[in-house]
Amino acid sequence: MTHTRLYRNGALELEDFPVQDISRYSGDPDCTVWLDVRDPGSSDFDMIAEEFGLHALAVEDAREQHERPKLDRYRTHLYLSAYAVSTDPETGRVTAGEVAAFITANALITIRKGAHCRIDQVMERWDDSPDLAKYGVGFLVHGLLDYLVDGHFNAVQDLDERIEALEGLLFEDGRDEIRAVQRGSFDLRKDLVRLRRVVLPMREVVNSLMRRDLQLVTEPMLPYYQDVYDHVLRATEWTESLRDLVGTIMETNLTVQGNRMNLIMKKVTSWAAIIAVPTAVTGFYGQNVPYPGFDTHGGFWTSTGIMLVLSVLLYTTFKRRDWI
Repeated sequence: MTHTRLYRNGALELEDFPVQDISRYSGDPDCTVWLDVRDPGSSDFDMIAEEFGLHALAVEDAREQHERPKLDRYRTHLYLSAYAVSTDPETGRVTAGEVAAFITANALITIRKGAHCRIDQVMERWDDSPDLAKYGVGFLVHGLLDYLVDGHFNAVQDLDERIEALEGLLFEDGRDEIRAVQRGSFDLRKDLVRLRRVVLPMREVVNSLMRRDLQLVTEPMLPYYQDVYDHVLRATEWTESLRDLVGTIMETNLTVQGNRMNLIMKKVTSWAAIIAVPTAVTGFYGQNVPYPGFDTHGGFWTSTGIMLVLSVLLYTTFKRRDWI
């Protein structure tokens, strides 16, 4: 699947034109070309590399899977690697899809792997700001980054809501609630680790794009990139704080379980002490030697009274000290 757009002097002139026609406009300084390819094959990469004169190492990175978010600089173009992040509405798990971009003087080529990156939403951002289209490739790259960073931010927000839900279950006594906290905290930790690998490198990526020597971001576009950079910083700090919060939840859960275990052991020990008294008395009266009350009804009632009195006394004492 491919998408194409042609901007001439800041105005959208053509859309979804044949890829073979790109060579007509790629050399015109008044034109800005966008080409998007989803799940390209080997022939697609060869065509893109030949059409735009891309470096072999950049094309090799675009072919590979699980690349780290980064920005590489070559003589005629830039190579951008990033991730589109989303959360599953049913399970809440974080999923990420790779997005590669080749940035030349007047062209943006995006390579999407999978269906995670909603390119229609990127196009909506471009269409919502037609007055910025005159700034060329910098305008297109901003729309792409704005979409990606907003996705990171939304994923962090969803994880925050999941953590708040876990906090509400933390002090529940039900077995299902305890298992939900244990399983949920483990899943959250995995999602945060995955999200952290995607979000943290974006600070360096956006900061590098704003360097003046790259001549990509013009002065009017600088505040828009600064806004994206601010969102990247907020998402990064939020991710780090959530990571610490999940660790706190896991530690608190262990502490709560330990306290519950201590309470159970205290109750069991208290009841064992109460049961030990009748056992001791009956053991004493069960001796096979004569003693006061031996082989008489009085001895039986005396032992029974001692057991009842001592058991009630122990129970009252443990109850006052909240041991039972």
